[in-house]
Amino acid sequence: MTPQGTLSQQVEAYHNWKKELIRQIGRYRLWLQDNNLFSDDISTRIRHGLELLIEDELTIAFVGEYSRGKTELINALFFSEYGQRMLPSQAGRTTMCPTELFFDRSANENYLLLLPIETRNGDLSLQQLRKQPERWVKHELDERDPDIMREVLAEVARVKSVPPEEARGLGFDEDMLEQDRNNPGNVLVPAWRNAQISLRHPLFERGLRILDTPGLNALGSEPELTISMLPRAHAIIFVLSADTGVTASDMTIWKEHIDTRHADHRAGRFAVLNKIDVLWDDLQGERHTQEAIERVRSYTADHLGMRQHDVIPVSAKQGLVARVRKNNELFDRSNIGQLEQLIIQRILMHKEQLITQSLINDLLGMLQNSQAAMQYRLESLEEELDACAGVTMDKAALGRLAERAQKDYDYYYKKLITLRSSRRLMDSQGDLLKKLVSEERFEGHAERVRNTMSKSWTTAGMNRAMDQFFELLESDLTNLLSEGHLAEKMVGAIYRRYNEDNRARHLEPIPLRAGRHVIAIRELRKKARRFRISPKNLLTEQSVLVRRFFNVMVGEARTLHARVRQDVERWPSEALLPIMQFSMEQKQLLEHQIRRLRDMVRNDRDSRAERQRLNHTIADLRRQLELADAMQRQIRKPAPTLIQQKVVNISGAI
Repeated sequence: MTPQGTLSQQVEAYHNWKKELIRQIGRYRLWLQDNNLFSDDISTRIRHGLELLIEDELTIAFVGEYSRGKTELINALFFSEYGQRMLPSQAGRTTMCPTELFFDRSANENYLLLLPIETRNGDLSLQQLRKQPERWVKHELDERDPDIMREVLAEVARVKSVPPEEARGLGFDEDMLEQDRNNPGNVLVPAWRNAQISLRHPLFERGLRILDTPGLNALGSEPELTISMLPRAHAIIFVLSADTGVTASDMTIWKEHIDTRHADHRAGRFAVLNKIDVLWDDLQGERHTQEAIERVRSYTADHLGMRQHDVIPVSAKQGLVARVRKNNELFDRSNIGQLEQLIIQRILMHKEQLITQSLINDLLGMLQNSQAAMQYRLESLEEELDACAGVTMDKAALGRLAERAQKDYDYYYKKLITLRSSRRLMDSQGDLLKKLVSEERFEGHAERVRNTMSKSWTTAGMNRAMDQFFELLESDLTNLLSEGHLAEKMVGAIYRRYNEDNRARHLEPIPLRAGRHVIAIRELRKKARRFRISPKNLLTEQSVLVRRFFNVMVGEARTLHARVRQDVERWPSEALLPIMQFSMEQKQLLEHQIRRLRDMVRNDRDSRAERQRLNHTIADLRRQLELADAMQRQIRKPAPTLIQQKVVNISGAI
């Protein structure tokens, strides 16, 4: 058993795979420059690919009711090398506020940031408050002293005693709070609204991000958590307790916050049945224990409506103890290894597929374009060599080659002029698309709805105004979809005309992909309906409700809208890039060829010396094509989890 198990190794492999892709993109950039094939358009595409890889993160959210062992599970998975529980995890309610664990690569330091609970009384959302460091309490974390670090991290679980009316004002359901035995009449609320923990941990440095959420009360009282933070997680690990099974409050969390139509957990939702050590029965034996665990697992899968193999029975406590004490037998029994395998096989694999779809296929298309242009150049040079095969150069043959190269050059030159004019047409089409999703248009909708809500005297009027906001956005995006479809048809026609000529390879246009944004806004509209009918919001005074709606729902819509705008602004200039790149590369290569051929025809050069020069150029060009082949092989190398799957399948076959 390794200190961090195979999860650490696989995340490291994933990171190295991305690093190798970044290296190959850098090699391709230099290769293009060395061969005079570089352009501003290609530079932009390469930069977008690099940004995707460098900024890539993997977010896993741990969700569940209080006392299910979420934090202990995080300790077992990520902090066993410290030899103790680093995050507060003992009996009772520990993690009282949503906690995010990651490594801040820009600041390059360890710290704990805590946002006071009183900020809920203000107008700003969590997203807005993240941009105001002065509102947070900051503690430094020294990883060289785990004992001190543990004491600092214990602050995450701190609570404060407040009167019930103050708790209600902060958005808590009084009935779901603990009574303060030391101050009768008061209740206990979290001291902090949000905790951000930056730690120089091998997995966090590689882009892993963990979201640890408190129980049902916190999920219900922090709308931003359920509207944006949870749905954006790549995977949800829903933690249950084997000794209680699926309780009513567990089902509430599952139905309202996880198993919902608007959830965007692209890598999946999984249930962890924790505390299976309570079912370990040393008197009746291992078989009896396994049967008991399987019964609870089957019951849990039925209740949650999921496949049984997506319910993983574990003992986080025993897994942590086993890792600290390096007890392989206990570690195997805790089943933490199976959970790690699930994260590897399902969550990491999904991330690898996303990178393959959004970057590698595009990169390979660009590289194949460049190789096709270079291959054409090689064939031309070989024809020139044939013309120099005799004692004297065959100037007539060279002249014919120069004429053909000039015709080809004129062809691609005209193609580029046509494409530039098509691009201007695309730019004007792009302006039309941009107007539909402009920032001014969005803010105009928001302001109109704010005014309507502020003037409304009834709950029904407020609800209509909220729904109207999303109706306006959806209408804009539906129009975007319609106009975008027309623009894509126009792009398709340009490509068809281009590809009909046998000089070109089959080139594919870059799609707009606006449909996903329409779906995202429709899903957000569904969340807004649930927000409106929430009992807490129905009983809230008008000014507070308006503020809450704008902080949470309009804030999330603004984030989605910015993504739409970014795509729409980029697409018109990128849609024609494949054929523009191909034409530009061909034109540049032909330009050099024409100059060289005409020089050979005009000047009486020694045939032998010219053959040597051509042989040297051809050899160099073949080396360049070999380099391109090597880059292509490296880029095509399967992702780590795919390699692992093949190894498993082969060993299984044996």
